[in-house]
Amino acid sequence: MTCTRFHARSRTRLTPCSNRRDLGLLALRLGTGGVLAAHGAQKLLGWFGGGGVSGTAAAMESMGYAPAKASALAAGLGEAGGGALLALGLATPVGGAAAAGTMAGAAAVHAPNGFFAMGGGYEYPAFLGFVAAGLAVTGAGRYSLDHALGHALDRHWMVPAALVGAGAAALAVVGSRNKRVKESAPEE
Repeated sequence: MTCTRFHARSRTRLTPCSNRRDLGLLALRLGTGGVLAAHGAQKLLGWFGGGGVSGTAAAMESMGYAPAKASALAAGLGEAGGGALLALGLATPVGGAAAAGTMAGAAAVHAPNGFFAMGGGYEYPAFLGFVAAGLAVTGAGRYSLDHALGHALDRHWMVPAALVGAGAAALAVVGSRNKRVKESAPEE
């Protein structure tokens, strides 16, 4: 039996494969968005054993991020906000880009330890960042608020704008942090 249903706006044929793709996107969004939102809640609210803004600010300062409180808020909002948007499938380009940019900052901290997370490396934040960026590019699928709202917050032009903006911000913040870390390192 072939599928003869059509997408309302684009008039493209919906096949059983498109349903599987949409279910897969839903699983990726819920899993990745949920993990990111939980990490952000640790930073912002102190939930799940996190330090809240003050504890996160102290950690950010020790990692070379300044100003520490603004860095803690930005990291928490990037994770919690980006994660929540991804999980809901709402403004997916913005949510994915915000989460990916935040994970670039986290990966920079772990980079000196190599790749693998077992040794303190950047594997885990890089993975979360790549999945978030991939969802920003791919879109949330049919089982999302973006789809329910007619993609009002998920236009094609928003994808490169969000990713370029988040990438530029991440480069500036990580570059500034790396400069501070290099300047504070004892000379050999």
